[in-house]
Amino acid sequence: MSQVDIQAYLGLHRQLVQAIEGLSEDQLKWKAKPESWSVIEVLTHLLDHNFVVSFRIRDILADTKVQLPAFDQDAWVSGQKANEAAVHEVLDAYKALLLNNSHLFGRLSPSDWEKSGVNFKGETVRVVDIVSGFIRHVHHHLGQIDRVKLAYAAGHAEGAGTAAP
Repeated sequence: MSQVDIQAYLGLHRQLVQAIEGLSEDQLKWKAKPESWSVIEVLTHLLDHNFVVSFRIRDILADTKVQLPAFDQDAWVSGQKANEAAVHEVLDAYKALLLNNSHLFGRLSPSDWEKSGVNFKGETVRVVDIVSGFIRHVHHHLGQIDRVKLAYAAGHAEGAGTAAP
């Protein structure tokens, strides 16, 4: 089988839900600075990343041999007005895509996991590397969510901070 822990992959949704548990709408949309991301914007970015990674995996499995696409994460977040999104809609879509991908992963042979493509940096990446990297990417952003929550608490304890528009 693969070197990917499918249960860890599926557990990402639960970890995101736990990370935002009890947050108010103001806390979800608060930004330390206009150019920084709010918690909902981080979650939207993770959904966007899930879409892109899902496409990359399917492109590799289809043996298209084209360069895997990049995306401008900041432009995607701002372009879709992510700070106005409903958190449950973002998380529901995220969970659905995780489940769909997990079904795909269950159908892959060991050789499918080893298939590769060339990313936008010119590096050769295997399906197994993409999925493992995806899990690490989410963990990185869980840390970002924690930092936003701490900054919110510190800013509101002092009466400082910038409210989300």
